[in-house]
Amino acid sequence: MTDRKQFFLNFAIKETTSMGFKIIEIKAPTGYSDGELRQRISKELRLTEFTWQIENKSLDARKKNSIHWLLRIAVHSKSLKGPDEEQMEPLDIPYKARNKRVIITGSGPAGFFAALVLQKAGFDTILLERGADVAKRAQGILSFEKNGQFNPVANYAFGEGGAGTFSDGKLTSRSKHISRERNFFISSYIDAGAPGEIGYMAYPHVGSDNLRVVVKNLRDHFRQIGGEIRFETLLDDLAVSSGRVVEAIAGGESLAGDYFIMAPGHSAYETYRMMMARGVQFRTKNFAIGCRAEHRQEEINRSQWGIEKLSGVKAAEYRLTSEADGKHAVYSFCMCPGGMVVPAATYSHLNIVNGMSSYRRNGQFANAGCVAGVHPDQLAGREVTAFEALQWLEDLEHSFYDFAGGYSAPFCTISDFIRGSEPASIPETSYPLGLKPAPLWNMLPAVVTNALREGLKDFDHRLRGYSNGILLGLESKTSSPIQVLREKNGLCTGFENLFLAGEGSGYAGGIVSSAADGIKIAMQIIEKEN
Repeated sequence: MTDRKQFFLNFAIKETTSMGFKIIEIKAPTGYSDGELRQRISKELRLTEFTWQIENKSLDARKKNSIHWLLRIAVHSKSLKGPDEEQMEPLDIPYKARNKRVIITGSGPAGFFAALVLQKAGFDTILLERGADVAKRAQGILSFEKNGQFNPVANYAFGEGGAGTFSDGKLTSRSKHISRERNFFISSYIDAGAPGEIGYMAYPHVGSDNLRVVVKNLRDHFRQIGGEIRFETLLDDLAVSSGRVVEAIAGGESLAGDYFIMAPGHSAYETYRMMMARGVQFRTKNFAIGCRAEHRQEEINRSQWGIEKLSGVKAAEYRLTSEADGKHAVYSFCMCPGGMVVPAATYSHLNIVNGMSSYRRNGQFANAGCVAGVHPDQLAGREVTAFEALQWLEDLEHSFYDFAGGYSAPFCTISDFIRGSEPASIPETSYPLGLKPAPLWNMLPAVVTNALREGLKDFDHRLRGYSNGILLGLESKTSSPIQVLREKNGLCTGFENLFLAGEGSGYAGGIVSSAADGIKIAMQIIEKEN
């Protein structure tokens, strides 16, 4: 205990004083307790009665012999002069009885939070989801991983909560000007059962196990306030007249509405094509493709921390970027510490991988996407339309299915990829449907392979032992290769009442930014109808 107390005493505390409270910044050992932290605050501020809450928490691992938490803490006490802490302005959702119906497609973060906000504002909302509810979805995934039988309504891509439900549940976002939307989203998640730490961690995550509970509780709340959700209901078509959507055709029924919000994610190819056929305009944009890199978690821990385990920290993470060949950036994506690589097929004839982890992040393996940024025109060798870009990507995903003869993951070691030599043996992996040795460098476009080779060499210099890992499968869902043309208020260009939100729009990436995009669109509709 003496060493731990000395650790606190050896670090200076920076403080900034405001009206009614103090913000203090503390460096704390990774295994600190709440009691020790309270004693430190009490001693430093000379307070006996006070309340405190962590505003921000991040791990500083730059020096392996002095890894610690950086804590930003708000302290409140009657002994502190002045008024209380100034609170951030909340999201204002004005309620009034409205005779307006909104049809929303897709129950991922963008679609669900658009529906939730509109329902709270007094609209009549119907949320359509092509996949199953989260319980049936979990059963379908378990069955798929046992017998390889793909379930079109219960898989990693489609169903309640969107693709992010069965992921690591990372809640980081680089989007600007979404503070109110983000706070509404985070508080909604916490109220629905997410860990309270997501409100202050620098790199928060919920975990797939917690997300299953959160999305169900959010759905129950939505229904309690009058919202309607229809699962296993695919949107087949839109009836359009003079730039206005009149009806949504889904589940053998025509649904009239005043507004229509599409939030299909970036994997619903037939929905994209239907929208194109109905006059919705898209353009191509940069995106990224590559593979999943998998390592033993203990090896990543040693590389990052110098030891295999660190008290008070679940598992080591990494974020790597490289200029690679100087033309195409290579970077790690959606790192899942202590997680597993999963078969994320979106349709029965495609073979795609992704990553997931539970809240505890206590699995034996670490994985992350390793991808190169490209443009569809570069891949096709000519200027392509949005329709052609989708077809090109689907063909690539199909080629991995054909090579594997199903859903086993084509793989090679990272060293093999760099050298261009096929693996001699099959290693242990978290991937549930098996590995198949493959020349991944020949299965990816040459421009991607060349960039990845240079990037992988760079990664191995930056993270000791990185080349000991393996590459497996096709990582093709980092973002969409196409983007809808839409106005500043979110309306699809040329339409009076059709919105496209979230990752499927090409304007958002990840859980938080997608939810914020849906919320912003909902607020635009509310403002128009007030």
